[in-house]
Amino acid sequence: MNSSIPGFHALPPKERLMHIKSLLNLSDEDCALLLSGGLSLEEANLIRENVIGLYAQPLSIATNFLINGRDYLIPMVGEEPSVVAAASKAAKMAREFGGFTASSTDPIMIGEINILNPSNGAVDIINSHKKDLLTLIDEIVPTMKQRGGGARDVWAREYTSSFGRALIVYFSVDVRDAMGANTVNKVAEELSGALIPLVGGSVNMRILSNLSLFRLSRAKAYFTADENIAKGVLAGYAFAENDIFRAVTHNKGIMNGITALALATGNDTRAVEAGAHGYAAYKGGYGPLTKYYIEDGGLAGEIELPLALGTIGSGTNHKVARICIDKILQVKSSPELCAVGAALGLAQNFAALRALTQEGINKGHMRLHSKTLALMAGATPEEASKVYEYFKDRESEVSLSAVKHVLEEIRSHK
Repeated sequence: MNSSIPGFHALPPKERLMHIKSLLNLSDEDCALLLSGGLSLEEANLIRENVIGLYAQPLSIATNFLINGRDYLIPMVGEEPSVVAAASKAAKMAREFGGFTASSTDPIMIGEINILNPSNGAVDIINSHKKDLLTLIDEIVPTMKQRGGGARDVWAREYTSSFGRALIVYFSVDVRDAMGANTVNKVAEELSGALIPLVGGSVNMRILSNLSLFRLSRAKAYFTADENIAKGVLAGYAFAENDIFRAVTHNKGIMNGITALALATGNDTRAVEAGAHGYAAYKGGYGPLTKYYIEDGGLAGEIELPLALGTIGSGTNHKVARICIDKILQVKSSPELCAVGAALGLAQNFAALRALTQEGINKGHMRLHSKTLALMAGATPEEASKVYEYFKDRESEVSLSAVKHVLEEIRSHK
């Protein structure tokens, strides 16, 4: 399978789907689910409380991704225009230099148990009972150990607040191909009962942390040998390094891609974003999650961030998410999915920096946004396409009033 598909963006949606169907051997049932969204009102009512309807968003495919020597078509769900086009363009540029190299560490998640007013020497007590506590964790979630995961570490620290002395007992668990929230929370709740006889006090909270420091994903790529583009991107990176206001938006651009992938695969987008922004601030001062430099005569980019993307459990069982994981991405594990996510985030960030330091991001974004504005103005899909064609090669400003004017012109010539 080759993820470089010339002219894919120019095809009508159903023709794109038929192309993907042929390329990936999707079934008629798969295609029907992709077109319908794969969720009935009755099913939605079983997933969440107080349901009154369904809210659909576009499912797109980012092309051109070559990661660790393998082609990937990446499913992305979201409403923002230009994001998928930008990622695909960046991937095409990286492809000319061999694509992305990406990796992810073992899928280790962290849990915390907060104990108020512990006995003196509580940290030492926890450390002296570490072996027994690790054994207990594996007894709480035996299937994880059977799959090659399970308990990895236990440690503790104390702090003092207006509520007096308190203890935090941390533990880490390899959750294999799950995102891991349910597993970690189960361990936290059951493990806490064994801690009070050891250290006294009372349990306040028991919960996983979304700052998954031991579940890191990394990617690297070369994008261009063009000195002008490289200079702009490097200056843009320096801007993010030295200004928190820019750094936050810099990282938001990364998450444009990763969040869209998380949504397409049924993962917890809020957890992923919280972890990413937490990591950006973890080492002291909030900063960019990517870095850029010149190497071997070309512009290289790297990304490192925690990603907790599962391939089994919870939201990944959504019918469309399963198609995205098993048949479109064809990933075999959580670490593989996380590595793909890191490559996508890097591509998204490079594309944004390139646009911002060249023609500006708003021009291309608003041209594509003209179709959304046209729909807001009451246009049919056919009329919205004509509005886009009008603005596509023009320098004129794209706004709702301008779109309405063009729409009136189109209708007057029918």
